[in-house]
Amino acid sequence: MGKNTELKLVGQPIFSQLLKLVDKWEFSKLVKEHKSDRYYKSFKSWDHLVTMLFGILSRCDSMAETCEGLKGMSGKLNHLNLEKAPAKSSAGDGLRNRNNDFFEALYYLLIDRYRQFLSVSRLEGLSIKELYIVDSTTIRLFSDILKGVGRNPIGDGRKKGGLKVHMLIDAVQSVGKFMRITEAKMHDKNFLQDIRVPAYSMLVFDKAYNYYHQFARWTEDKIYFVTRQKSNAVYEVTKKVSSRRSKKNIAGVTREELIKISYKIQGEERTLPLRRICYQDEKNRKYVFLSNNMEISAEEIALIYKKRWGIETLFKKMKQNFQLHYFYGENENAIRTQVWCTLIAQLLLTVLQQKTKVKKAFSTIATMVRIHLVSMLDVHELLRNTKRTWVKLKSGGRQAAPELFST
Repeated sequence: MGKNTELKLVGQPIFSQLLKLVDKWEFSKLVKEHKSDRYYKSFKSWDHLVTMLFGILSRCDSMAETCEGLKGMSGKLNHLNLEKAPAKSSAGDGLRNRNNDFFEALYYLLIDRYRQFLSVSRLEGLSIKELYIVDSTTIRLFSDILKGVGRNPIGDGRKKGGLKVHMLIDAVQSVGKFMRITEAKMHDKNFLQDIRVPAYSMLVFDKAYNYYHQFARWTEDKIYFVTRQKSNAVYEVTKKVSSRRSKKNIAGVTREELIKISYKIQGEERTLPLRRICYQDEKNRKYVFLSNNMEISAEEIALIYKKRWGIETLFKKMKQNFQLHYFYGENENAIRTQVWCTLIAQLLLTVLQQKTKVKKAFSTIATMVRIHLVSMLDVHELLRNTKRTWVKLKSGGRQAAPELFST
């Protein structure tokens, strides 16, 4: 018998199946804790979440477009636990005024719920057990939403500014552990002071986060880090550990030194002992790494930073798969809410990716869900059966489906 290439039809749209990953009892408990429904008669917290996720997953450009799209689902809204599609005015009011802290709390609640499930081994070749990546991305805006954001008006008189999203990413789970949204003009290093990780953890970040005072604090607390050295760094070599001549197109450590870097705290000069690792990759590009871990090999320090390059970060996924350059509201709370809901959408798709155990790129899964968001198909079957040729329609007939995904 030939292989069955029909997709299984179910009684709920794919969007509804995805929403089931949000436990309604836990959600209701969170609503009570944050009193997020206190001033809303119609546009409740659940309505708000569903509306935001629909717009984000569908790549809608505005709240008006999102609300119109939900109106087109009138026969399926009961599957989403919605009585009716929200009015644009109600949705806009909720976006401006419902505190974004609620959606932040929901994001971390979902991470806790799926923590064990999300764990994937990405630390092969490393002796450390906990690795965290510090990263940031800037979201450009034409507004003065945040006081002092951006440069002075040019040309059309609008102020070009933005938000900067800083995140501590668990390299094992590839999810955010901690996040701050700040004005774009805020220096990256200020975020380091808010990070809380266990002793013997390893942090990895780029040279924009160089902050020697914080490095010294971490060293006292037995928290390790790997970063790149700034080109203008001033240091003193205390010991030359090893050196070898670099060879063309061969990756490896070319020099290791023990150094001390001077820094000041309230006018008092202090020194910080560090390791300095010179590394050349297979394309003959040269890098200089700094670390406060004196135990692991120089090769492992280089590998740790290489892991930072190799891990598909949250920001890369956000920029490639979601419309974060179109905002549904213009005040600070609205923008923060949209960022948190985008992270929630990304987390739900990541959980779906792990549940189906399919070897597909995240972007492929995001696209498939977007195309079939309101289809009455089994989402797991859809993602597993990628080489399908026919889709069974409600009419009972068969229609050739475009072979959009071949892997």
